[in-house]
Amino acid sequence: MNVALVALDIAGTTVDEGGAVYRVLADVVRDAGADPTDADIRTWMGADKREAIAALLAAGGATPDAATVDARHGEFVARLTAAYAATPPAPLPGVPDAIAALRTAGIRVALTTGFDRQVTDPLLVAVGWRVGEHLDAVVCADEVAAGRPAPLMIERAMRLTGVADPARVLAAGDTALDVRAGHAAGAGMVVGVLSGAQTADELAPERPTHLLAGVHELPGLLLAGTR
Repeated sequence: MNVALVALDIAGTTVDEGGAVYRVLADVVRDAGADPTDADIRTWMGADKREAIAALLAAGGATPDAATVDARHGEFVARLTAAYAATPPAPLPGVPDAIAALRTAGIRVALTTGFDRQVTDPLLVAVGWRVGEHLDAVVCADEVAAGRPAPLMIERAMRLTGVADPARVLAAGDTALDVRAGHAAGAGMVVGVLSGAQTADELAPERPTHLLAGVHELPGLLLAGTR
């Protein structure tokens, strides 16, 4: 197929941040009186972090009113920023070269993330990626009306990169919600990658069109026979 846009998740898909996001998420919810299980946390991997906090608070018996969610999200941002300062995120192996190869071939590359700009912009500075130089667009959860599994971040990435036909989009991520969002957007290719949070057993039931070890394999999938 003639892919015009590759939309990629960040944490666990393009960037190795050591799993800090889910450790911090569990901690800030527990501090509010909820006690999420590992299964609870895994259900919300890849989600908008405000939505995840509200759902995990409710599941744990706490009250997810707006003020509590805002406070917990603010604490989440502060703690995650500190965690990233202590152990800076880095691109996953082979990902910068893969992104460069795709863009050289004329395929636009966008990042989509359940983080908001408070987390995303410093993270991208830490890994040295800039829109216009290394990427074509970045879409954060706070820029759309609903996070994954809604397709809105992928649809915004399409608008920002001038791609109108979802059949020409490849959406990839390391969580079930990433795969669901790709299907919801009507992406022609929906790729689960095994470089991050969830396993093949967790991703396969979501019916990705492909399961790959990581984003580093995308040029081989898309560009074979073109060079």
